[in-house]
Amino acid sequence: MEKFKSGFVAIVGRTNVGKSSILNELVGEKIAVVVNKPQTTRSAIKAIVNRKNSQIVFVDTPGIHKPKSKLGNTMNDTAWSSIPDADMVLFVVEATSEGIGKGDQMILDKIKEANAPTILIINKIDLVSKEQIFKMIEAFKDEYHFKAIIPISALKSQDVTIILEEIEKNLKEGPAYYDLEEYTDQTLRDLAEETIREKALKLLQDEVPHGIFVELQKWKKGKTRENKPIFNIEATIYCLKDSHKGIIIGKNGSMLKKIGTYSRQDLEKILKEQVNLKLWVKVKQDWINDDHFVKRFQNQYKN
Repeated sequence: MEKFKSGFVAIVGRTNVGKSSILNELVGEKIAVVVNKPQTTRSAIKAIVNRKNSQIVFVDTPGIHKPKSKLGNTMNDTAWSSIPDADMVLFVVEATSEGIGKGDQMILDKIKEANAPTILIINKIDLVSKEQIFKMIEAFKDEYHFKAIIPISALKSQDVTIILEEIEKNLKEGPAYYDLEEYTDQTLRDLAEETIREKALKLLQDEVPHGIFVELQKWKKGKTRENKPIFNIEATIYCLKDSHKGIIIGKNGSMLKKIGTYSRQDLEKILKEQVNLKLWVKVKQDWINDDHFVKRFQNQYKN
């Protein structure tokens, strides 16, 4: 009988290389915020993949970037600490890169320092020529003893299978750390806050930078007039400036209404119940340097 394996696998890389998209595909559920903007993931999100002979606990970390605030420092610290703590590392780079850039080199140096068992994922190969893919493989393969180098495009079922099988092959024998029915350590409240933040980031485009933060004020299950179950959710979107508040609300409340509608639709899919969602917008100047708020993102995992 094949022995059961388990372990924690940290997904690391620069900002906007596709880590969260890869995580969601590997798990088969919407776990992490996916927005085509840098620094979207702010904390170490755990996602669980249960296979016949293994349990793989993925940790999606914030993208490595040049910090400009306490929040930025916290995000980087979370990513750096995940490397030596993990049983394995998935190091994600872009096929479009010109060799090993400064950011990738910093991450590679941390991997070398920890001597971490690592699989290199070269993402977005659909955007480049075969020659460029080969060039990237050559640039990295002599830098470290990677367990495997896997080029992928937008993840297909074949890519998912290859990555999971390669991870399982390199994991050690161990127990299941989580219930076999679970697929994330995030609470439903966490997922709700992240869903609202994702919709805001997508709809606001470049008009409002990443200085927004969502906090739930109310989370109560009740009944409709027809006696059907409903979640009554109230949340506040915090931003850095009065000018940002006006953009988030929009003319006659149009933008806030749109954020609320798209968020509610997603939340009803997650909760599988009707949702009544109310949103407010408040200014919290310089919250990205406020210890009270920044501590919210210091939920680093322990294996």
